[in-house]
Amino acid sequence: MNKESTYIPPEVWEWDKPSGGAFESINKPTAGSAYDQKLPRGKHPLQLYSQGTPNGVKITLMLEELLALGHEGAEYDAWLCRINKGEQFSSGFVEINPNSKIPALLDQSNGKEQRVFESGAILLYLAEKFSEFLPTELNKRTECLSWLFWQMGSTPYLGGGFGHFYSYAPEKFQYPIDRYAMETKRQLDVLDQRLTQTEYLACEKFTIADIASWPWYGQLVLGRLYSAGKFLDVSSYKNVVAWAEKIDQRPTASKARMVNRIAGNPKFQLHERHDASDFELKTRDKLDVSE
Repeated sequence: MNKESTYIPPEVWEWDKPSGGAFESINKPTAGSAYDQKLPRGKHPLQLYSQGTPNGVKITLMLEELLALGHEGAEYDAWLCRINKGEQFSSGFVEINPNSKIPALLDQSNGKEQRVFESGAILLYLAEKFSEFLPTELNKRTECLSWLFWQMGSTPYLGGGFGHFYSYAPEKFQYPIDRYAMETKRQLDVLDQRLTQTEYLACEKFTIADIASWPWYGQLVLGRLYSAGKFLDVSSYKNVVAWAEKIDQRPTASKARMVNRIAGNPKFQLHERHDASDFELKTRDKLDVSE
């Protein structure tokens, strides 16, 4: 490396200029709300404030799966939180998630309010609330939770690491791309080896471990994340690809990916979801015509 281009950290770091990259306008070193604004509330028990990123899709997939099983208490209003505009820093959002990250859930069942933040916590909360997608037998439950927390701990290296430096950073540098590509491929190998032993991550049944991992690793190997499929040779992870395709074929999967989505084909964008009929009547392409 050229010594002239080597960064020498100061004795005390200070935020004195924009960070650059795709999220420059919202990156800052402080927490808390940036402006006052209440969040909207709908009629359903569950209020979801999110965007259709992989973390957001985890929760919409869980909710659509619960509804498909007939759980009326899982009906939800999904409100779009545009993270690129900094809407996660409103006072109303920070009241639900002090970490200002999507997704955030408010359960207003039975006249009470319970906030839940962090996608893994939301999945666990919903699984316990409705007694679904989480094994009850201790060993299988433990295996399921281990894979759930594996996803929570591992994926920042895929998203904030590889995804950032490969797709969003203002300049491409070999060292961080190589570093995080290596780690991403290691994680894919972990999944690939695990899926030689069992049909789904935790056991032979579909659980919150799969719901947590599919929006990230499933979308990656299906070619929907960072346009990095060829670069990472994702097709070589045959067990992960088969697992991803199997989940992709579930009737709930396409709906989950539509909710709060703001990019891509307008007919697959449902900015807000308040009723099951919205998937047919209120996608972006239909609203654009009516407007």
